[in-house]
Amino acid sequence: MVLQGAPPLIKSATSRMFYQEKHHLMICCLFTKCSDLRTTRARLLEMFTDVTCNAEIMKSATDAYFSLLQCLLVSLDGTTQDNKMRYIQNFKWTDTLQGNTPSPFLLCTQLSAQQDAVFELVSMSFNVALWYTKFASRLAGKENVSDDEAKDVHRSLKVAAGIFKSLKEVHIPRLITPAEKGRDLDPRVIDAYIIQSQAEAQEVTIARAIELKHNASIVAALASETANFYQKADHTLNTLEPECSSKWRKYLQLKFYFYMAYAYCYHGQTLLGNDKCGEAIRSLQEAEKAYSRAEELCKEYRHTKGPGTTAKPSEQVFFLKLGGFVKNTLEKCQRENGFIYFHKVPAEPPQLEMKASYGLAEPAPYELPPPNEQCTPEVYATFDLTRGAKNDKAKPKEEEVKPMKEPDLKPQKDTGCTVS
Repeated sequence: MVLQGAPPLIKSATSRMFYQEKHHLMICCLFTKCSDLRTTRARLLEMFTDVTCNAEIMKSATDAYFSLLQCLLVSLDGTTQDNKMRYIQNFKWTDTLQGNTPSPFLLCTQLSAQQDAVFELVSMSFNVALWYTKFASRLAGKENVSDDEAKDVHRSLKVAAGIFKSLKEVHIPRLITPAEKGRDLDPRVIDAYIIQSQAEAQEVTIARAIELKHNASIVAALASETANFYQKADHTLNTLEPECSSKWRKYLQLKFYFYMAYAYCYHGQTLLGNDKCGEAIRSLQEAEKAYSRAEELCKEYRHTKGPGTTAKPSEQVFFLKLGGFVKNTLEKCQRENGFIYFHKVPAEPPQLEMKASYGLAEPAPYELPPPNEQCTPEVYATFDLTRGAKNDKAKPKEEEVKPMKEPDLKPQKDTGCTVS
């Protein structure tokens, strides 16, 4: 785990996209001034599969490409009209929540295409967000994770959430062709990624709180908030087609019950500390019930078909450790009640009406870099879209959209800490 002795992040059920290569911008062949755009794009694609890439390198590569891409997006002639370069190229991306042709690196091969540079911005940004989740996963899976690395995991997940949030609120609404329902840019899917990234960032906070032995009430409140995040993400996907969402939803459901077990367990400790032993026992009984349900969902999840790789959370140390912790805490409460308190155990579980005051993970604000200094009105005026378009036979043949092979990175320690 990120922090020794605490519950780790679990592998995401979706693994939405294994980084894909897309058509190079044809305008880069038509206008030599755009050669930097092609170069910076190629470098960014390389960074997705470079195991030595870190957050600083990724930000540099992303800013370099997006600053040039904005030459196709922002108005450079002082008017409110669209940039005349925006619609010059048809962009194709592979969806992973649709289709039925799995391969080792592409979950599905259904294509989405739009002749819109905003579609390129959205699709590439999505891959950048996923890179941050994978980077967090890689750090979390190390044998010994330092405090600084744990902070990087937490920060990367918040950055990913911020990018997803920006896509949903700012960039996807700009598409001329709306995002298709049931596809990867469907607002419901984007929402689920925002919420899940926040939830998994909070898992790092919970791990930290447990490791440093913070007050049980703080852990209980954080666990309750995190469980609610997973439930919200699950409800966000409930209107998607089952073949696209069932596996993902099973994952979210098991995480909900797992953190409900944590919340009731630590709430029970708080109640015992306040000499409310009967209520503490009932809270621990509810924790035991939630944990058992999480175990059942782990089995269902592993046998559910759908897009995404499959984690084995029920075999991980953090999962097994919680089961033992719940059992031992319940037995302790029962012993204390038999010797000291003699309280009646309520029929109804205690209410978890707790709002965490600390540790809640908010998406990190995300803004595109300013347009590159080459994006000037003078340069923009030199582009003539009528040149080279008369002879259709001279148009180059479209390239096949090829998958970019993602490195097979195995965690040094089998913690299940794979986010995406």
